Amino acid sequence: MTRVFPTYTYGEGPREHCYWPSTAQPPDNPRAEGSLTCDVAVIGAGYTGLSAALHLAEAGSDVVILDTHSPGWGASGRNGGFCCLGGSAASDTILAQLYSEPARREFRETELHAVNLAAGLIKHHKIACDTHSNGETLMAHTQKAMDDFEARAKVVERDYGVSPTITTKNDLATQGMKGPFFGAITTPIGFALNPMKYALGLAEAACKAGARLYTNSPVQHIDQQSGFTLTTPEARISAKRLVVATNGYSSDDLPKWLRARYLPTQSNVIVTRQMTDTELAAQGWTSRQMSFDDRFLLHYFRLMPNKRMLFGMRGGLLSSAAADARMYRLIRKHFEKMFPAWAGVETPYTWQGLLSISRDLTPYAGPIPEMPGAFTALSYHGNGVAMATYAGALLADLVQGNVTRHLHPKIMQTPPKRFPLGRLRRATIWPLYAAALLTGS
Repeated sequence: MTRVFPTYTYGEGPREHCYWPSTAQPPDNPRAEGSLTCDVAVIGAGYTGLSAALHLAEAGSDVVILDTHSPGWGASGRNGGFCCLGGSAASDTILAQLYSEPARREFRETELHAVNLAAGLIKHHKIACDTHSNGETLMAHTQKAMDDFEARAKVVERDYGVSPTITTKNDLATQGMKGPFFGAITTPIGFALNPMKYALGLAEAACKAGARLYTNSPVQHIDQQSGFTLTTPEARISAKRLVVATNGYSSDDLPKWLRARYLPTQSNVIVTRQMTDTELAAQGWTSRQMSFDDRFLLHYFRLMPNKRMLFGMRGGLLSSAAADARMYRLIRKHFEKMFPAWAGVETPYTWQGLLSISRDLTPYAGPIPEMPGAFTALSYHGNGVAMATYAGALLADLVQGNVTRHLHPKIMQTPPKRFPLGRLRRATIWPLYAAALLTGS
């Protein structure tokens, strides 16, 4: 495999102290062995692949899912559990300039559909994934950010048809959101969940619908002649159609079309031990709202129902055991600055995972141009719980040759362009990350 980060990144090291595996364990799925045939082979058992497999199996397709590890091993089982609006990192202005104003609005409508789809799957398949939070709350880390909230609220009303709630600085404490913030705005769309339980719930639903899931079965080669032949260490899988759903854990040569069309980027999370009511009151943060700020190196955080605080942060240019240790010290520093009363609260869980960004900062879901019959979806820019689920449903429609039952926005139909520098493309974001770390922005 030809990958951007070192081998360490794709092993157990960054995941060793992840909280989510302590809450749910995947079943013992078999390895792929011998000769297998199917209608559709899906590479990747994250949200995209599992959603695609579930929708395909429910439609009557014979589906084989292949994963190097197990369901939710990658970003789908390591994220902060924010099922919310998002998927693109491009501003409204950029989206309108690049694609048109109607296309921008269509994409915003798709974001709402994505959240509703995930909520519907959880309800329909009775996935117990510890949901909480009435929408998401953006915390103003500067007065300027707070001053922009009135205009932001109007945009939310226009694009999503809901009215956000603005909380002033003086009222934050009464809402259980005491901290170094200048105010907050809550958009009543979305919810928080346990991402591992959600991934395993999708996997169980897909298997009940008839999909065959094989774990510890890395795809090493893809050959296309009449259909597709996938090779793993112990199996050869023949498929009429192919879905590649590997996102930030992709390889530049599986298939070769993916080369430099995605940029894996690290996100880092810590989780505290369970806190007492006295400790929560001391800080003044008792809200169960999933919250974030809009710095370049985004902070995202939420108090979970079991009174553990989850705190995440983007960043991390290097990947190794030593780099992970440095990032832990940095994220602890940011955590203690934001929540000083918890400076003595242990954070026994700490981990890293890879999200994917595209050159034009928008997600893609569609055919692989150089491989008729193959499809992919990727680059959700750190908001993949809802959007990856939705992209998988889109791929299921496309694989079957159907007119999509789900809105397929023009923005998600545009194949991603290649980044410069090939395997060294991480260097393109180093100056931005370095500046953000120096300035604290």
